[in-house]
Parts: sequence; C-alpha cells; structure tokens
Amino acid sequence: MTRDEVRPITDARVLAALAHPLRRRLMDVLKVQGPATASTLAAATGQAVGNISHHLRVLGDCALIEEAPELARDRRERWWRLVSRGVRWSTQDFRDDPAAAAVAEAAESLNLEHHTQQVRAWFAAPEEEKQRWGDSAFSTDQWLHLTPDELRQVSEEIRAVLDRWRDRPAGGERGTVYVYAYGVPGKP
Repeated sequence: MTRDEVRPITDARVLAALAHPLRRRLMDVLKVQGPATASTLAAATGQAVGNISHHLRVLGDCALIEEAPELARDRRERWWRLVSRGVRWSTQDFRDDPAAAAVAEAAESLNLEHHTQQVRAWFAAPEEEKQRWGDSAFSTDQWLHLTPDELRQVSEEIRAVLDRWRDRPAGGERGTVYVYAYGVPGKP
C-alpha cells in the first residue's frame, strides 16, 4: 500500500486504536501538517509529550503511522508520518463477531462526533475568521430516491470531486478546510 491510498480497516483492534479521540486528532494533524515529532504534536494538541508518545506507539503498533527516520537530525529525534492518506471501514465487515461489531459501532459514533465537532468549531470561530471566508463555507442536504448501487455511485462521484481538490498546497489565501459528507438511508 502506498501513502496515497486509503487503507481499509478490517481488524477491530486497529479500529479501536483509531477510535480514541486524541489518536484521531493526531492522525488529522499528521494528515494536514505532514510528518512530525512527538514534541511538535504535543504543541499542536496542547497535550504532554509523554502522553503523545504513548498514543503514537499505539498508532504505530497498528501500522496506522510509521517512523520517518530520514527526517531525524540525530538518533534521539523520532519523526512520525501516516502510512496511508486515509482509512475506511464498514460496520458490515465486523458483524460476525459481537465484540468487533460493538467496536465498529462505537468507532462510527465517535467518528460522527468528530465530524460534528469540526463544524461546531467553525460556528464558534471568531467573527474576523468568518468574515474572511464570507459565504464560501457551506452545508447542504438532499432527500434522494436511490438504489444501493446508485448511492454507491453518488459516493464515488463525491470522493472523486474531493480528490481533485485534495493535494493543493497550503499557503497564501488557502486555509485548511474540513469537508465531510454522509449519504445514508433515512426517513423524513
């Protein structure tokens, strides 16, 4: 697997490691800012270096991140990077094992909370920041009539659009933007 691929998660132990809120945040910081040391990640998250080191080891043990020794300036410095650009899982992959299914359901719930927190943080942002972005931030919702295959196609099309915008370099007028979308069967 290359760093540009999305890793499918089918091991409940890996999913449980990823579901921890701080570990999820560390993965996000590494995704947005690139490789980092425990000290850099501690500064970015407001956590103690020892706590960050523990969580980095857990993520490393699950092959979600790896060391980047070529970035170290000396033997004591340890840099970490993501193994893949993202992860994906389906609760369906865990349904045959009740314990694993419970982990997958908890991970889905925590993931949804993480997404919601990102949007809530934007609503609580200072007015100057909101003025900078003007009306470019968006939300949308639609009720569609689809088959499972059509919903899968919508998913693929949305991912393709986001992938086209994914690798733009930061800087200048560009800021970090969080985009997420769900398409789930529902009832009004």
